[in-house]
Amino acid sequence: MPVIEQILDLARWAPSGDNTQPWRFEIAAADHVIVHGFDTREHCVYDLDGRSSQLAVGAMLETLRIAATGHGLRVRVARRADAPESRPLFDVTLEADASVVPSALIPAITVRCVQRRAMQTRPIRPEEKAELEASLPAGYTAVWLEGGKRWSMARLLFTSARIRLTTREAFEVHSKIIRWQAQFSEDGIPDRAIGLDPLMTRVMEWAMRDWRRVWFLNTFLAGTLMPRLQLDLLPAMACGAHVLIVAATEPRGVDDYTKAGAAVQRFWLTATHLGLQHQPEMTPLIFARYVQDGRAFTQNRSASRTAAGVAGRLAGIVGDDTLRRGVWLGRLGGGRPARARSLRMPLQQLLTS
Repeated sequence: MPVIEQILDLARWAPSGDNTQPWRFEIAAADHVIVHGFDTREHCVYDLDGRSSQLAVGAMLETLRIAATGHGLRVRVARRADAPESRPLFDVTLEADASVVPSALIPAITVRCVQRRAMQTRPIRPEEKAELEASLPAGYTAVWLEGGKRWSMARLLFTSARIRLTTREAFEVHSKIIRWQAQFSEDGIPDRAIGLDPLMTRVMEWAMRDWRRVWFLNTFLAGTLMPRLQLDLLPAMACGAHVLIVAATEPRGVDDYTKAGAAVQRFWLTATHLGLQHQPEMTPLIFARYVQDGRAFTQNRSASRTAAGVAGRLAGIVGDDTLRRGVWLGRLGGGRPARARSLRMPLQQLLTS
């Protein structure tokens, strides 16, 4: 396999929301790749203005940079200003540089994964925090939410999950990306990786086939209670800490979010390198952004009120200015990696011309 394909074969393992993999690779020369980005804002409630996809593209570009160090190559990335924001184009150039040494994070690229189940509750050690914070580039800091704030975050996530489970807009996303009765998936999320027990998984599989079933469960059978307990409240307590990654200034456009995605990926790979597990907790941050911007995301009025409450409570925990500058929210802890996980589409399916 040519060197450039070896690098791309690692780059494709970067994380993306719901495993959408919003990138395609056009190999223009042995040292030049054109990355075709795209977003899902038109049909995904979680991709407000394409920001989640832009974070993912930034994480992929950083993974590409890290992978290239294994071949003594330095990477230069330039975004084409004339490309639409929803379909950004990036010229990636590889340059030989004798001063480049292989990154210690390379082995973490393919084993990094999401752990949605319980983690160890031991605190994140000072030396682990120091290494994680040092992994962030200039302009980004980590705000640790631990101790008593774990309970505050658990309650917040429990409340926020009601939005995710009761809105038709979220249902339309989930019904398309979950792969039922699967341990692995190249293009979605396998149900065994979601974090529900076997019984609730089967109930959810039945319900997710038709919005009317979801509505019936939620309306008459308290259908959100057990999923919120298993997916949000209990895991939020079973961790070492929650962490908010914050930019120095409020991110505004594609360049800001791709840079933030690069910072997040370095942080996550460093956590994997340290033997820590991680789960993104982005929905409260996304719903809070809708509220802050005064934009509707659902026709469900109750969910809109809940989102306003989530935004207010999250601002109360971290501060309003910090919340506006927040680019990533997640939890960390020791423990074993997930046995079920999302994989990636083969490189040949991601190549375009």
